[in-house]
Amino acid sequence: MSGLAGMVFNVELSLIIAIVTSFILAFLLFLINVPNSEHSRKLIKAKNTIAMCFFISSILFFVCYTYSGVENYEVFSSLMMFVVTAISSAILSFSLMNLLEEGDNDKFFLNIAVITICSCILMRSFWMESGLLRTVILVAAVVFFIINCVIHIVIFHRTYLRSVQMIEQYYDEEENNKMKWIRFCYIMMMLTEMFVLVYMLLPRGFMKVYTLWYVLFMVYFSAHFISFLGSNKLLLDAFAYKTLSGQEIIERIQRRKMMKKGAKDARHLDTQLTEQEMCRIEHALEKWVKEKRYREYDKTREQIAKELNTTKEMLHLFFVTRMSVDFKTWRTRMRIEEAKALLLENPEMSTNIVAELSGFSDRSNFHRQFTKIVGCSPKQWRASAGKNLQS
Repeated sequence: MSGLAGMVFNVELSLIIAIVTSFILAFLLFLINVPNSEHSRKLIKAKNTIAMCFFISSILFFVCYTYSGVENYEVFSSLMMFVVTAISSAILSFSLMNLLEEGDNDKFFLNIAVITICSCILMRSFWMESGLLRTVILVAAVVFFIINCVIHIVIFHRTYLRSVQMIEQYYDEEENNKMKWIRFCYIMMMLTEMFVLVYMLLPRGFMKVYTLWYVLFMVYFSAHFISFLGSNKLLLDAFAYKTLSGQEIIERIQRRKMMKKGAKDARHLDTQLTEQEMCRIEHALEKWVKEKRYREYDKTREQIAKELNTTKEMLHLFFVTRMSVDFKTWRTRMRIEEAKALLLENPEMSTNIVAELSGFSDRSNFHRQFTKIVGCSPKQWRASAGKNLQS
């Protein structure tokens, strides 16, 4: 009996930690002030939804704690954790997907309603006598949970790929690293949610371990999301508005696809440009290159086109028809040439500094692009003095 009491105490202690942690995280997220604007609308919605998820979790943890005196408490706590993960997986999935792309609120509320009803039936079955009906309810709940998670994973994957495409199309930089935390946290979340099925099959006494693991997940997830909210750059520049919302970016992608249909279409569009306009863009670009402004990063295509006194569509058309390469590829090559020179001229300079001076905001992207274009790593290029590994 004393061993059983110690086990129950451990489960209770893990629940107390979960109650306090989830409530504090929810309260903290509610308190965080995000500037209310059209640019940050989705960030605010995602923040509040995640906070509500943690608040609901704290209530469910508390309900589980209040039934600590019930017989077979370990089984009861397992079912409650199953309910917590089922509800939170749906809410957090919606929050992250809505952060990337506008979600369907009606489907979300319907999903939550169905999960809530199923959860109530599942918890009611705990007080039933062991039998076929109780087994059927548990199996049905598990199957429904797995199907729900799979559907969320598929939808999230598609949404994430579309979001990355939007970043690349608008931001014109290798900026998808800003979104990797969302995918990683989502993977961690779904693994954590699915692990509850494993813990339910393990001998009694392991549920307290899962509860503490879930607490660590909530803290980890919140830390990354709060860091994301704290990025003023994300809230203020076009990345926040065009990537996380807006119809204009979709129209931008459609226009770009039309321009890539073939050289025949490009030549047809070329008639819209006079030779004088082409020359003006060419001269402006020469000056832009001479000033080495290709090294400046965190700029949108619109900003660069404005610096060249043209439009983003005209700039794209110029590169397609006159340079036979898209602007992004051309600029990357210019940056690599700059990096090659800096590596040889400054043998003591670290490759990280060279990457930044050349216009790469991401170190891994610099190494990847350098190796792809030059055929060797920056260190190998420097070691060979640029003689034996010419691109």
